[in-house]
Amino acid sequence: MKGLIVLVVLSMLCRFGTSKECTNTPTQLSSHTFRYALLSSENETWKEEMYAHYHLTPTDDSAWANLLPRKILREEDEYSWAMMYRNLKSPLKSSGNFLKEVSLHNVRLDPSSIHWQAQQTNLEYLLMLDVDSLVWSFRKTAGLSTPGTAYGGWEAPNIELRGHFVGHYLSASAQMWASTHNDILEKQMSAVVSALSSCQEKMGSGYLSAFPSELFDRFEAIKPVWAPYYTIHKILAGLLDQYTFADNAQALKMVKWMVDYFYNRVRNVITNYSVERHYQSLNEETGGMNDVLYRLFSITGDPKHLVLAHLFDKPCFLGLLAVQAEDISGFHANTHIPIVIGAQMRYEITGDPLYKDIGTFFMDIVTSSHSYATGGTSVSEFWSDPKRLASTLQTENEESCTTYNMLKVSRHLFRWTKEMAYADYYERALTNGVLGIQRGTEPGVMIYMLPQHPGSSKGKSYHGWGTLYDTFWCCYGTGIESFSKLGDSIYFEEEGEAPGLYIIQYISSSLDWKSGQIMINQKVDPVVSSDPYLRVTFTFSPNEGSSQASTLNLRIPVWTHLDGATATINSQSLAIPAPGSFLSVNRKWSSGDKLSLQLPISLRTEAIQDDRHQYASIQAILYGPYLLAGHTSGDWNLKAGSADSLSDSITPIPASYNEQLVSFSQDSGNSTFVLTNSNQSITMEEHPKPGTDACLQATFRIVFNDSTSSKVLGINDVIDKSVMLEPFDLPGMLLVQQGKDSSLAVTNSAADDGSSIFRVVLGLDGKDGTVSLESGSQEGCYIYSGVNYKSGQSMKLSCKLGSSDPGFNQGASFVMNKGLSEYHPISFVAEGDKRNFLLAPLHSLRDEFYTIYFNFQA
Repeated sequence: MKGLIVLVVLSMLCRFGTSKECTNTPTQLSSHTFRYALLSSENETWKEEMYAHYHLTPTDDSAWANLLPRKILREEDEYSWAMMYRNLKSPLKSSGNFLKEVSLHNVRLDPSSIHWQAQQTNLEYLLMLDVDSLVWSFRKTAGLSTPGTAYGGWEAPNIELRGHFVGHYLSASAQMWASTHNDILEKQMSAVVSALSSCQEKMGSGYLSAFPSELFDRFEAIKPVWAPYYTIHKILAGLLDQYTFADNAQALKMVKWMVDYFYNRVRNVITNYSVERHYQSLNEETGGMNDVLYRLFSITGDPKHLVLAHLFDKPCFLGLLAVQAEDISGFHANTHIPIVIGAQMRYEITGDPLYKDIGTFFMDIVTSSHSYATGGTSVSEFWSDPKRLASTLQTENEESCTTYNMLKVSRHLFRWTKEMAYADYYERALTNGVLGIQRGTEPGVMIYMLPQHPGSSKGKSYHGWGTLYDTFWCCYGTGIESFSKLGDSIYFEEEGEAPGLYIIQYISSSLDWKSGQIMINQKVDPVVSSDPYLRVTFTFSPNEGSSQASTLNLRIPVWTHLDGATATINSQSLAIPAPGSFLSVNRKWSSGDKLSLQLPISLRTEAIQDDRHQYASIQAILYGPYLLAGHTSGDWNLKAGSADSLSDSITPIPASYNEQLVSFSQDSGNSTFVLTNSNQSITMEEHPKPGTDACLQATFRIVFNDSTSSKVLGINDVIDKSVMLEPFDLPGMLLVQQGKDSSLAVTNSAADDGSSIFRVVLGLDGKDGTVSLESGSQEGCYIYSGVNYKSGQSMKLSCKLGSSDPGFNQGASFVMNKGLSEYHPISFVAEGDKRNFLLAPLHSLRDEFYTIYFNFQA
């Protein structure tokens, strides 16, 4: 009976009906009756069970009563709010022996890794940000002078969310400083904290924000306002990170004063109205208020911090997860993922297993029914119907913030359980959903959404690419955090008599492992498609006088297999467990020890999460942890094959092919134009911006008709050679002649009748460094552009009538340079229905158009 009541109560608390209104106000009769009956009951066992599974675990009966709506309280039950945080009747329980985070101060990324490059790009951006501009609106709100200029975008002085990015900046700069110990950044972030402290002191109440407190009046009155607690969470978290990572005691003092202020505000809402009124206000996005307050309680031990954290749990949503109702569709994803993270912190702090179950169930339903092959989730910021993702592929997929937060969820779960699925998820989402949101190495240029429809481009969504000083979306804030803490989930410690270390990501890096008394260097060989192995080497430098044995636990990912897998310690073979397990090596490590791991990588397909039979053919292609994207503006039909024969239709591109890539350019007027494959027609186009489709289309692979030649290191390697030109983004097709004075085109090489062969000769214009392309079948006819043309000029085969026509000689001469694009080390050719596709890791793309889900045709 009691179990049924628990279920009914939790169901009432999470009731939001078909409209998906997530409130904590069930029918008055149901909620009030149950609460009053519970409070009046003399069955202490039943009450204890209910309290353990309800939103707020009360400290005593009077505290519980004080959270009830005022109109049902008896006069004798109306105790002071202070009763809420008197001594707990039952002490908090330990939540378990979790893996311990390794300090960012002790991890350094290796400059050879893409992770280090992403970190450095982010560091450049953080150093470009101006202190006065960051705190401009805070000073304005506090009534202080405002030197400098306010930033734009979501940080502009007229935007209600202003200040959120500053909170993210505080977190990112603290984590980046721990990761790099950059002295300039340390001074800059300390100056921001000091400036914010001056604002808080000037206002004198503990309040600190870039907007006036009037926004909270509207929030508490359930009037329209843009998520003020969302911004407060970011500021609190940022200041707490400044304390945690940079030992800034002033920042902790500011956090506690802020929390005192908001504690009083929440208390006043509940005492003047009801707890339901407070919960109703939580339907506005509040970020991770519960999470940061649980973190604060773990530092201060102040019970009111714990109580306030409970009050920012959202029982209508957590209640759904508590009863394992798989019904998150329609919810705003990034409003609710942080609430789950807070629930996970509640488990760590209180030991209540319900909140462990909530986190576990949530992760299960998101990854099984709402996730793309990237590891990301959400469409237009919301969760769609479960296992119906084929209908959701569009430009507004995978809000970057959601991936940032899902990584936190999986990280908690791995630390609790050591289950491989969470480590594999972390690798997938980080590799495919985070690393590619920067535009290459351009500081401060990031995306909001990660488009996933056929023919997508990161730069072609509602938001597109952001800018340095006039964007500051939510995803800019989580972005600068993500790239500041890339070293925080490579290594995890296990405490005990013999310390243990779990290595869950293979990223070139070093760890000063304090408890293990050893320096560990991890070196990962670059992964390439032509050599399908992940190779990792660990070397060791024990601290002087160290005599301690320790255990390394190396992740054997689920995407590998044992055929060809090897592990050695000082050249002695080790037995490798099945994929999805850890290889444990225990020894007293010595200088000169060398631990090597070789794991096979293979291609595989993964069906989209859609259980309708008509979408069974829609699948993504992965190579180990890397999601492969095909260069295409919309085509997506691939030839189907069995998993065993996938390598027959998808083949690796040899690294040597990069030595065969060239571009051909001419100057016309004041501009430089390049030979370009424009939708299988050949034109001259203006020299393109790097990282665009135009760069791909202006790059050709020289295929020698004489198989003894292979490299193109300069003009001398091609002069007087017969060659074919394969468009970079259309492998298997060739540039062909269609007759004298006819336009050039691109066609399938299988249909070639010899019209694709050209002889490379010295440029007819007689200039150094130029070449001309003479038809192999029509002597004296050359690829010709014309003179003084504009972008879009069609190319044709034109025949020379005499030797003294300078205009013809100029139009038939090109500067041959290195290709404007090059093959990524992980590149494949996939055989399509009507054309082949060049595949490369999604994270490596910038503005190029791509497809990540293909239609595998029988």
